Amino acid sequence: MDKDPLLIIATIACIVVLAILTLGIGGFAKGGEFNRKHSNRLMRYRIMAQFVAVLLILAAVFFGKG
Repeated sequence: MDKDPLLIIATIACIVVLAILTLGIGGFAKGGEFNRKHSNRLMRYRIMAQFVAVLLILAAVFFGKG
């Protein structure tokens, strides 16, 4: 199961979500112009990335049982 390409892609998607979340939290903590300019966009990107990650995880579970 560790060589399953769908599981590897799902893991990469989760890492992308973590990176976007970290960038958003860092911008929020720093505040200023970056936060005002990019906070909503980063939140939208995170939600879209989470949706894709969840779909990939569900697909890995569904197709991995066979």
